Amino acid sequence: MSLIILSVIVVAICVALMSFNIIFRKNGKFPETEIGHNKEMRKLGLKCAKTDERILWKKGNSCSTCSCGSSEE
Repeated sequence: MSLIILSVIVVAICVALMSFNIIFRKNGKFPETEIGHNKEMRKLGLKCAKTDERILWKKGNSCSTCSCGSSEE
């Protein structure tokens, strides 16, 4: 029983230490990790794969190097 209590205490301390910045910061938000919403990613010109694919489909590019069946043989 004492091993379970000790384990719970250790896990609680670890969780508290890992969430320290989020709990005690003024804004307390997680950093934005999604490519489309991240300012730094946009500065580098990186886009989400879905967005990139939509742009290619709107341009009408056909894939000639893949085996998707849309290339003319």
